[in-house]
Amino acid sequence: MTDAYDPARDGAQMAFDGRMSYTDYLSLDAILSAQTLRTTAHDEMLFIIQHQTSELWMRLALHEIGAARDHLAAGKARMAFKMLTRVARIFEQLNGAWDVLRTMTPSEYTRFREGLGQSSGFQSWQYRMIEFAVGNRNLAMLRPHAHRPDLMAALESELARPSLYDVAVRLLAGAGFDIPGSVLRRDLRQPWVADAAVEEAWRAVYRDPETHWELYELAEKLVDFEDYFRRWRFNHVTTVERVIGFKRGTGGTSGVQYLRRMLEVELFPELWHLRTAL
Repeated sequence: MTDAYDPARDGAQMAFDGRMSYTDYLSLDAILSAQTLRTTAHDEMLFIIQHQTSELWMRLALHEIGAARDHLAAGKARMAFKMLTRVARIFEQLNGAWDVLRTMTPSEYTRFREGLGQSSGFQSWQYRMIEFAVGNRNLAMLRPHAHRPDLMAALESELARPSLYDVAVRLLAGAGFDIPGSVLRRDLRQPWVADAAVEEAWRAVYRDPETHWELYELAEKLVDFEDYFRRWRFNHVTTVERVIGFKRGTGGTSGVQYLRRMLEVELFPELWHLRTAL
């Protein structure tokens, strides 16, 4: 019988007294002790971990969206494109998480649902920040965070900045397209309203992509992200209906009906509308 393989013989580090280990670097003690079960139901662990990992992916999405926006504003489109591609893949990962959660049946969910109290994914401040950062700005959605001054300050700070889509439209103007001053000087706190001149500018980009290649690629990166984002919302609706039917959400929303309304929201409306007239 051969001896068991010992990685130390090939130089692997095996002693970590006073040295940084994998667990140390990733703060795994804090992460793996954050699953506080409120009931004895077996599937509560699945529910908590699915939502915690989703928040971690959203943390990365915000990191990438913020950097992409900064690079676009600084004229570094190529660097922004890599980050926007990554954001789309992050939402692909978030979509896959619903497949795991859908293994939980309605009977299993009811065993711990009361333990959630009034908590709901509707209250995710990071999800709200993503919406605000890319351009879906609804001031009514600040209210669920009013009990946390620190979160309100972060969200208000985001509302004071041009969104990712605002920056993209400003690039159109910078390239010589006729973008109305009312669009460029709009109240950044308000929701984006589709504009015919903006749509015409994007349409011109699509008519002649070779001349406007960076804007053309930017448009497709934005559409790619929204495509995955829409799928995430659709999977959310389907999962909720599969698990709780048409019950009200724990946070007081109408549940499936509320989520279906969110499916109608367009992040970059002109980029979708132009396809019909192109």
